[in-house]
Amino acid sequence: MRRYTSWTRWVTLAMLAHAFLAVLRAGEDTGARSDAAEMVPLSCNEIQRLFMTLVADRVHHADHRLSWSQWRRRHQARARRAHYRHRQVAQP
Repeated sequence: MRRYTSWTRWVTLAMLAHAFLAVLRAGEDTGARSDAAEMVPLSCNEIQRLFMTLVADRVHHADHRLSWSQWRRRHQARARRAHYRHRQVAQP
């Protein structure tokens, strides 16, 4: 930190970004979709990753990134169910 003004700008930007991610995350919980039952809800990190790849990095098309995110969330949900099922069987 060199100057107080630059520090306050940086902190304000970071707080704004965090608030943006929190609002998007909260909106994901309330939105009901047909395929949402078999997917893990969006996390703040996933929203940040999607935002950066859709806005900043233009290596792949947006459809590719969105379909990859949906595949990843479905895979996480399947892994979570399998893990819980395994833990239930393993408990005496």
